[in-house]
Formats: sequence, C-alpha cells, structure tokens
Amino acid sequence: VNAAVPRYLKYSEVPITWSREDHPANIEHPGLLALVVAPQVAGYSLNKVLMDGGSAINILYYETFLRMNLKRSQLQPTSTIFHGIVPGKSHHPEGKITLDVAFGESKHKYRMEKIEFEVVKLENPYHALFGRPAFAKFMARPCYVYLQLKIPTSNGVITIHGSKGMAMQCDNGDAALAEK
Repeated sequence: VNAAVPRYLKYSEVPITWSREDHPANIEHPGLLALVVAPQVAGYSLNKVLMDGGSAINILYYETFLRMNLKRSQLQPTSTIFHGIVPGKSHHPEGKITLDVAFGESKHKYRMEKIEFEVVKLENPYHALFGRPAFAKFMARPCYVYLQLKIPTSNGVITIHGSKGMAMQCDNGDAALAEK
C-alpha cells in the first residue's frame, strides 16, 4: 500500500471569500435574475454570457459563432447529445470548438483559459452559456445573490460583476450582437 500524494490544482491556494464589501447597494429579489457576464471569447467581447452551474456543457450559439467570423471548417466532430433546452427534445450540436476565454480588466488581474464549446443552432438571447466545465476550468465561484463571479489568479481574485440590465434583457428575449 502506497500513500496517496495529493496533486493540487493551480490556484487552489488562492482563497475566495464573500464579505460585506461585495454587497451591492441594493438587492431586489435575490436569485430572481440570472448571472450574465461579459468575458472576452476569441478576441470578441460577448456581453450576454449566461453562467449556468447546472449545465454539463458549454454552449456557443451558432448565430454568435457566425458573428465572430468563425468558419464551419473550424468545427470538430462531436458525439454530444443534450436534452432540456427544448422540452421533450434532444439536440445535436453542429460541432465543437475550443476558444480562448478571458476574464478580467487589467494586465495584472486577468485569467485566460481554453474552453471547449458545443456549437448549437438554437435561438437564444445569450451569446454563450458557460456550464460546469467552464466553472471548473476557471475554478470560478458564483454568488447569485450579489450577481458576481470570483475567479482566482496568480495576482489574487478577480471579481466579475454580472449585469442586471443584460439579465433582464435576456429574460425578455432580446438578442444582441457580439462586438469585436
């Protein structure tokens, strides 16, 4: 019998905490709005990305894929079939693609990771959906009360503020363009 030697993940030593300093001035109906953030994906600012810790996959919607000037030839085959977006129906993605995703606002406090997305042809008000694989890759911790996301970096913790306005817009089904 050999003793197991732990293999720690990078950034696992960076503590993530929530305090009164994180508390917004006003919180109406905690948990009512989705956590919608604006990361950089492959050099594009996507301002309507849903953070969905209940999803087993990351999704890039086909309309966004096209607006980002990505080509079908960049898609890799996928065997993924998922359920639940359209009640009672299964869906097959167009393919999968791995793209650089960055969170942060300065050179010294940002984090970039390669994230694999399933590209799907479904109408949706979001540009993309980040599921558990993205949460795990970034070691991100959400707070649905504060509509914030915290991500560890080598220079401390980044706090990403969700957009109440974008969350309400998406709830109303209004789609927006990806911007370079």
